[in-house]
Amino acid sequence: MSSGTGAPELDRLEREALEEFSSAEDASRLEQIRLGFLGKKGTLTEVLRGLGKLPPEERAEVGSRANKVKVRLEEALEAARSRLGSESESRSSRDAFDVTLPGILPEQGSRHPIYQVAERMIHTFHNLGFQVADGPEVEDEWHNFIGLNIPPDHIARDPSQNFYLVDDLLLRSQTSTVQIRVMEQNSPPLRIIAPGKVYRPDTVDASHSFMFHQLEGLMVDEGVSFGELKTTLLLFFRQMFSREVEMRLRPSFFPFTEPSAEVDLSCPFCARKGCKVCSQSGWFEVGGCGMVDPNVFEAVGIDPEKYTGFAFGLGIDRLTMASHDIPDIRYLFENDVRFLEQFSY
Repeated sequence: MSSGTGAPELDRLEREALEEFSSAEDASRLEQIRLGFLGKKGTLTEVLRGLGKLPPEERAEVGSRANKVKVRLEEALEAARSRLGSESESRSSRDAFDVTLPGILPEQGSRHPIYQVAERMIHTFHNLGFQVADGPEVEDEWHNFIGLNIPPDHIARDPSQNFYLVDDLLLRSQTSTVQIRVMEQNSPPLRIIAPGKVYRPDTVDASHSFMFHQLEGLMVDEGVSFGELKTTLLLFFRQMFSREVEMRLRPSFFPFTEPSAEVDLSCPFCARKGCKVCSQSGWFEVGGCGMVDPNVFEAVGIDPEKYTGFAFGLGIDRLTMASHDIPDIRYLFENDVRFLEQFSY
């Protein structure tokens, strides 16, 4: 390189390199340009290596100019890398999101299967002429026991069988308490249902829990018979289930009804062959029922000589198990999203 051509050659090299760096379309091309100018065998590198061959009077001037060109090219290289990196991210973002695709709805929760079944039960009984009533979950002994004709020495009133809070207050052990409150405040004819939570210190197993859900039913009028009770329950179960089920009323005893019966359905899990859910009996207990005891009418000021009535209490949790073939009641309370998602709608 002679003194007449050194500076002009560096100017040309700089312009050429800057133009190529600015026009590089991808990282691969940019690397080729870098190697062509700044690599070990690159054009500028060769110029720098040849400085020692120049006359002393030219070496300083050309060397200074070559170093400035090198700095400019390295800055242009970094600018090109930054530009290509931003364009790559932008392209990646555009590729990842196709604006022509249908929108993706956010995940939404749904009602718990117990409350889905409760809604169906309420709707079914509403079609049979029943209205919904409500009552508190913390009750006094009058509404939970005394008004329901449960004597002081009855096992159902034992502290070990209930969740007592303070004095005579406890978590209600049955939704029958709503019967008393409704009959205290209203005169016959009455036809109500009362869904809600109840609490008993039961041992938790496949079909029992210390907190569960009941739906209480009450009908009071002149001339109400046990036959109407049986017909009401049959109509309810026929509308409630999409498949054929058998129902039986098994004689039992409750202090607030006389006569009384347990309500059983044919076990949906074993087709009456016997399994752990039905305790090998082939029948699945879902509640109790009976004719309202005259003592209960007298306690709430209704004339038992004029009016009769029936009452029933059905386990919402157990009907949920029967509706969806759920073999263990504990699945309903474990809050496993994988299980609950099966019932979303």
